[in-house]
Amino acid sequence: MKRVELLQRLNRMGCVFIRPGGKHDWYQNPRTKMCQPIPRHREIKDHLARAILRHLGDEI
Repeated sequence: MKRVELLQRLNRMGCVFIRPGGKHDWYQNPRTKMCQPIPRHREIKDHLARAILRHLGDEI
C-alpha cells in the first residue's frame, strides 16, 4: 500500500498527526486515544498497513 493511501484512510477515520519521529510520524485516533508510528517509506507492506489500521480502530 502506498503511504499516501494509508494516510488518506487514517484521515477519513479521524486520526490526527501528533508529532514527527526519527524515521516515523506518529498518528493518534482521538476517539480511542491509541497512537501508532507510521513509517516514512513510499510503499508500506500490506500486512503492516493492516496492522496499523487495526490498531487505530478501523474494522477491516
